[in-house]
Amino acid sequence: MTFVFHPAAEEEFAAAVAWYEARQPGLGIDFAVEVRAAISRAVALPNAWVELEPGIRRVLTQRFPYGVLYSHAKSGILVLAVMHLAREPGYWKARV
Repeated sequence: MTFVFHPAAEEEFAAAVAWYEARQPGLGIDFAVEVRAAISRAVALPNAWVELEPGIRRVLTQRFPYGVLYSHAKSGILVLAVMHLAREPGYWKARV
C-alpha cells in the first residue's frame, strides 16, 4: 500500500518542519521522521487507529503533539492533515 498527501496537508507538514528547524537545527528533521513513521504505521495497519469520523482515522506521532489524519482505500492512504493536537480540531474537514 502507498500514500499521498492532500496538497494542503503537504503544505502544513512542510511548514511544521520549517518551524521546528528554525527553533533548533535538526529538530525539523526529527519531526519529519516522526510524521513519516506515523504514516508508515497507518499504511501497515490502516484500520488500527482511532476513527474520528466515518472513514477518517488518526495516528499519533510519538514525540511531537501531532496527529496524522487519513482516509484509506484499496489504492492507498490519503493524508488529509498533519495536525497539531492543540489547534482548531475541525479545520481539515473541508479536505474530505
